[in-house]
Amino acid sequence: MGGVGARKLRELSAADSLKRLAGAQFGRIVYSRRGLPIIRPVNHIVEEDVVVVRAHLGASLLRGDGQMVAYEADSFDEHTRQGWSVIVTGVARVVMDPEQVQRYETLLDPWINLPMDHVIRIETEVVTGLELIDEPG
Repeated sequence: MGGVGARKLRELSAADSLKRLAGAQFGRIVYSRRGLPIIRPVNHIVEEDVVVVRAHLGASLLRGDGQMVAYEADSFDEHTRQGWSVIVTGVARVVMDPEQVQRYETLLDPWINLPMDHVIRIETEVVTGLELIDEPG
């Protein structure tokens, strides 16, 4: 595989990480069930430092409001081998306020054809991001 120069990882600021996450179409939520990690792809929106997703009633994520979760999104180009990855860690809470639920349901259209009965806000506590870029020189 020739033609590709050296790469390096550059750390992104929390603000830049959230901006990239906001521009991504989907990500992966990571949570725990019976002590084991579960990973599910979902679409999302970002409002300031909060990630919002919708879930169907049977989602095992809802088996405990206030569960610590991670949310990851990335974008990589196979040809240039450049891209970025952002991971947000925080507490997932079910949105209960009917006005907020209606607002988020309007803003966030799920990709799957299942009834989405709950809106979940991930209140970010840790935001990390890395970008894979060309090595200068």
